[in-house]
Order: sequence, then structure tokens, then C-alpha cells
Amino acid sequence: MTAPLLSVKNLKKYFPVRKGVLSRVVAQVKAVDDMSFDLAPGETLGLVGESGCGKTTAGRSILRLIEPTSGEVTFDDKPVTGVGSTELRRLRREMQIIFQDPYASLNPRMSVADIVGEGLKVHGIAKGRKDLEERVAALLEKVRLDPAYVNRYPHEFSGGQRQRIGIARALSLDPKFIVCDEAVSALDVSIQAQIINLLMDLRDELGLSYLFVAHDLSVVQHISHRVAVMYLGRIVEIANTTTVFEAPKHPYTKSLLSAVPRADPEAKIDRVILSGDVPSPMNPPPGCTFHTRCPVAFDLCKVEEPPMRDMGDGHEYRCHLEPADAPGI
Repeated sequence: MTAPLLSVKNLKKYFPVRKGVLSRVVAQVKAVDDMSFDLAPGETLGLVGESGCGKTTAGRSILRLIEPTSGEVTFDDKPVTGVGSTELRRLRREMQIIFQDPYASLNPRMSVADIVGEGLKVHGIAKGRKDLEERVAALLEKVRLDPAYVNRYPHEFSGGQRQRIGIARALSLDPKFIVCDEAVSALDVSIQAQIINLLMDLRDELGLSYLFVAHDLSVVQHISHRVAVMYLGRIVEIANTTTVFEAPKHPYTKSLLSAVPRADPEAKIDRVILSGDVPSPMNPPPGCTFHTRCPVAFDLCKVEEPPMRDMGDGHEYRCHLEPADAPGI
């Protein structure tokens, strides 16, 4: 077994809710609640789930762009949580992020040369102006942009071109791990395909590992080696991509897959229609947090948190029902 590049254990991120004149904490929004997984070198893990389930918060907590409430994150055998700013700065060179919105993530007052070259300056990698210009030009070529664009500003580019600039910025420090936070969701479908293919080519060329946060299951299926399904701050199923899409075990995973549109209008789909709305992460249900919407829930689900069942070969799911006992799963 290859040692994991990234290891996340019992990660939690709670946001306090304050009320009153004294701003007392009256509740906690449990955005990420006890998340654990490993990521191997060169692997892409797709992180999927409904909007508001905690995917983006998880990615940013792992990088400590927001401070996690508790839990441990280890990167390349080095702790990420609990270390000071000096050590964290060194780790920043190896862990980067590509943001969702290419229109909001680039400073409109900075040229492409400044945006892509900023990390090279901050970390003292570029030796002089000529070296900086050459490195920025090489990065633009790597993401398939014309190096002549270096003196242009973000408003002069399309959404797809802006996202390529964001990718070049993430690559500038030669990282090993990148969080792709809904990196293609704001783009047209044809442009999405180009960016996904670019990310896959870069992964194969540079040996990158991705945490690919998305809600589009077809995109996740195309790029990911493994898939983790989140519901209300927790991973409810994780397995290799083929297993998740062809033999899901958790009823929530099955409901997500049944909602994916099919190109063939004659295709027969066993729709799993969930009742009710997603509960508030400020007041999650007791027991299994999915029991209020689950079509196969029973009494135990309402009072006892389900275990994470290990099916072997890296396939785990969080449910009280054994696969053979679960109708419709």
C-alpha cells in the first residue's frame, strides 16, 4: 500500500451562531461533522453532495483557509492542523486551491503577470525580473494560454480563460495537492470539458492529487478515481468511482444517481424520490441524519447513529441496514 499524501481524521468545522446584545453563542452550525479519508499521490477524490452539505467548507478547512474546530489533517507526513504560521507557509507551496468563480477570484486591478507571479514573489522562488517573466510565460503555456497575454487584465478574458489563469496561479508553486472547489460549475458545458481535460492532463503530467469538489456527477465520474458522498456535513459513502456509480449501497447515493439526466429518453430509470427538505445543520436530526428523508428508514435510525460499514476494497458506507436487508438499495 502506498502511504497517503493527505490524511484527514475526524475533521469538524462548526460555526457559532450568536444572538443578543452580548453576542452569546446560542447554537452551532455543523458544516463539517467528523470527516475522515485518505488521498493517495496522483489520485483524484471526487467530493459530491447537495448544496450546503459542507463540501467547500471541508476543502477550505483542510487547507486551513478557515480554521477547523477539531480533527487532524496530515500532508506528506507533516501535520497541517496545530502548526504555526511559519510552518503553514512552507506547506502552502505544496497545497493550493482553484476557486469556483473565475470572475470573483481574480483581482481586477492586477495584470495576469502579477496574478500568476504573486506566489513566486512571496515565496522567493523567482530570481530576478527576467526569471519571473519566463516562469509566468511557461505557466501560461502549460494551461494553454498565449504568453503574450501577460500584461492584460481579468476583464479582458472570458470565463474559461480566467479559470485557466486561476489554474496557472495554483500551479505556480509546483504543488502536490490541489483542491478544485467547483472549478467548472460556473462555465459553459463545452468550456467545462476543456478545463476538465486540462486538469486531467496536468494531473498525469505533474503527478498531482486533487480533491475535486462538485455537484455534477457526470463530471465527477469522468475525472475521479474515487468518490465520497456527503450529506449534512458527513461522508455517507466512499468507494472507487465504478463501485459508487454501478453498485451504490447508501440510499442517499442511490437517490443522487437516480436524479442524473440521461441522454436516452427511452432509458428506464428507477427514480428515488426523497421526501421533505434537507434538515438544518444547526439542528441536525438525532440518530442517522438522513432518516427524515430516507425511504427505508426504521426505528433504530431515529435514535442511534449508524456505523461506517466496510465492504472491502476501500468501499465504506454509513447505514444500519446490511445490503441484503435493504429493499431498493
